[in-house]
Amino acid sequence: MHVINSLGYQVVFDDTLASLRTFLAEREYSKILVLVDRNTNDHCLPVLQMVLNDVKDYDIIEVDPGEENKNIDFCIGVWKTMLDFGADRKSLMINLGGGVVTDMGGFAASTFKRGLDFIQIPTTLLSQVDASVGGKTGIDLDNVKNIIGTFTQPQAVFINTNFLQTLDNRQLKSGFAEVIKHGLIFDRELYTNIKGLTDVRGISTDVIFRSVEIKNEVITQDPTEKGLRKILNFGHTIGHAIEGFSLFNDDQPLLHGEAIAIGMICEGYLSHKLAGLSKEELDDLVVTFRNHYPDYRISIENYDEFIALMKNDKKNAGSKIGFALLTGIGSCTYDHYVEEELIIESLDFYRELIT
Repeated sequence: MHVINSLGYQVVFDDTLASLRTFLAEREYSKILVLVDRNTNDHCLPVLQMVLNDVKDYDIIEVDPGEENKNIDFCIGVWKTMLDFGADRKSLMINLGGGVVTDMGGFAASTFKRGLDFIQIPTTLLSQVDASVGGKTGIDLDNVKNIIGTFTQPQAVFINTNFLQTLDNRQLKSGFAEVIKHGLIFDRELYTNIKGLTDVRGISTDVIFRSVEIKNEVITQDPTEKGLRKILNFGHTIGHAIEGFSLFNDDQPLLHGEAIAIGMICEGYLSHKLAGLSKEELDDLVVTFRNHYPDYRISIENYDEFIALMKNDKKNAGSKIGFALLTGIGSCTYDHYVEEELIIESLDFYRELIT
């Protein structure tokens, strides 16, 4: 069992979830609510229920899976169900799922009756290395990602890597993009060791632990994203715009990791132009992402919509579009405000790569 100490709570790697049983036994919660989606209800909830057998009173709230459902309407449904189940400020919310469940469940818990305790049990690679750690909660508004939310820390995070066996390869690779990002922004050795991984299903617990460790090291220095934490946004300014566009325009929308892989190629180009990333490092980054992720055709006709989505990004300052950019592989800086012409140039760079 590995433990990472974060902002007043622990991230516990425990494939038995025995530590969760201890956590619950040491606390007197009036009620326990478990938030799941249809997938985790079927594949992961039975494992959790083995731990909850000693808890006399718990209720299950189920939501539909998918980023398109991480919105205020579904959140209202969660709040109403919490009210129906008699949740009070001494209740506990257990969020069992991927990023949609942990983001929305954390937001619902942090705002219901001005806040009740919650814990995260992330079940996807993406949520284990990213969404469950750091205290960000949130929902989407229209096609703008995570624009409504809070900074609220969970009481604990429990990571059971056995849950990854329930995922298909596409979902695993989506999470792997965030692991690659952590290497690019903070740990050149990690990036070098994982970039050639041919089967993401073979990702080790040590790599997942190191990825969480990197994010934790960053967020503990800057919990509310005033400075260093902004480096975690590398690839996300353009990536979120492409993800939001895809969500509303494609029959099979891009997953988060697929979209930020595109974003990291584009923002890698900006890093080369503005922040000192060498041409060799840019080429290496491009090869890595194109080896792992399918090409996605973007059209010049959609550039205005991409830019409009970027302008709504929460990382901006006024009308300036903000970026975190690489100075080299393993090193990242933040608060780069880039002109639209160069952003369009970076989109052209990606578009021309895949033609």
